[in-house]
Amino acid sequence: MEDTTLAPDEPVRSAEFVQSLERGLAVIRAFDARRPSLTLSEVAKETGLSRAAARRFLLTLVELGYVGTDGREFALRPRVLELGHAYLSSLSLPEIAEPHIKRLATEVGESTSVAVLDGQDIVYVGRYATYRIMSASIRVGTRFPAFATSMGRAILGSLPDAEREAFLATVELPELTPHTVRDVGALRAELARVPEQGYALVDQELEEGLRSIAAPLRDASGAVVAAVNVSAPVRRGDVAEILADILPALKRAASDIEADLERTGVRVR
Repeated sequence: MEDTTLAPDEPVRSAEFVQSLERGLAVIRAFDARRPSLTLSEVAKETGLSRAAARRFLLTLVELGYVGTDGREFALRPRVLELGHAYLSSLSLPEIAEPHIKRLATEVGESTSVAVLDGQDIVYVGRYATYRIMSASIRVGTRFPAFATSMGRAILGSLPDAEREAFLATVELPELTPHTVRDVGALRAELARVPEQGYALVDQELEEGLRSIAAPLRDASGAVVAAVNVSAPVRRGDVAEILADILPALKRAASDIEADLERTGVRVR
């Protein structure tokens, strides 16, 4: 039988763990904005699966309608959005936040977003773009390293100490731009400021020419579960000017979203 082992050092799983599901999801995750289409060999390399195993998973996904192929390359099909839609529909946060981030974007004239923390990344669950300011296209489902984003820091800085330290103990700090904080101690200090000031600001650490300000969001349980942000180009002004222009509106939007989460009793899982 074909060996489909992903990696020799993969963690020990419970007896109920379905490894084939894990590998099928790994195949789906191999595709992203940088690699919208992949050959069989590329999928196998990206996932660590053998070519034979990767082929079986890909053809199964083709038959189910989640992946398409021209005979040489494979690409995700729109049906894969159903997987994310099920999560967003159960979450309720995007629907509640949507009118608020639209109003905020109109008020400040910049793009606004809502994201949640997922492991080492943030995942966008809401987005209202006034214009494109990043080289990467951002949409619902986009992921970025949490440590280098304002929304990631707003959430991380609001976590209980033990959870925040667990994140810092394993976080990788790649150099995304010359401005990226790459020292754990410096990152810890940045996160410590969040509860004191009520926001997080990232200055060109994710992408040069871009600043972002975020405020944490609490659900009906009182726990910080997400963040809302405004992204602005550096040409808008220096940090002090951007804070003066944007922060008051951002905090009002965050407060309004939290009020709606409290009123509706929504608890974000």
